[in-house]
Amino acid sequence: MPANNKNIVLISGGASGIGRRTAERFLAQGDAVHICDVSRELVDDFLAANPGATGTVADIGARDDVGCVFADFEKLHDHLDVLINNAGIAGPSAPVEEHDQDGWDKCIQVNLSGTFYMTRRAVPLLRKSGGGAIINISSTAALHGYPLRSAYAASKWAMMGLTKTWAMELGPEGIRVNAVCPTSVEGDRIDAVIRREAEQRGLSFEQVRNVYLRQTSMRTFVSPDDVADTILFLASDAAGKIAGQSISVDGHTEGLSNWLD
Repeated sequence: MPANNKNIVLISGGASGIGRRTAERFLAQGDAVHICDVSRELVDDFLAANPGATGTVADIGARDDVGCVFADFEKLHDHLDVLINNAGIAGPSAPVEEHDQDGWDKCIQVNLSGTFYMTRRAVPLLRKSGGGAIINISSTAALHGYPLRSAYAASKWAMMGLTKTWAMELGPEGIRVNAVCPTSVEGDRIDAVIRREAEQRGLSFEQVRNVYLRQTSMRTFVSPDDVADTILFLASDAAGKIAGQSISVDGHTEGLSNWLD
């Protein structure tokens, strides 16, 4: 953390869900926050509600857009303390032989390539801080197989490999890299995933939701605040010796395939 106790934080996918709640929490503790998100409507809404923040409309799966994010960021700040790679999409829900190929490409491009593009540009700015933290938002899908979700699972497993690799590369410079692995987060996004899977399996929304709930020992989804708590901890001095780790926020996921069929 800087000497003035104020972090400069960059969050992808920061206008909704986990990203938005995390951004709000950093702002509440006096940090400077810049977000990016693909939706202008969501970015404008976030900035209107949080006038102390700044933001860029960008698709992190597009290198030119990532360039715009950092062009905007570097007009405001000459260094970076915390990068949170949160932006991601759910991808298709279908068996592998029916998995939409364009959907596969888009999911890998945003979730995996976007994380790479953002980190590649952020590292020189983290070095200017003399250290810092990169926090990749992965998933419990990175710890288990995930039926019908090939693209999403592949992208999140790959993020774990990047987390370990970057922790090794950047650790000697005091840049800590960790991953947070949430289970399903309450909200519109998981509802849409469950709805698609219910259609695929010919079941009701509630039947599929109940299966998802049974996948965790605590029989619960998590909230954006649950995940933000862990992100803020990993960005803090209290986590100063934690690197290369994958921390689950999930009520203990027992598996992602406990179907009765």
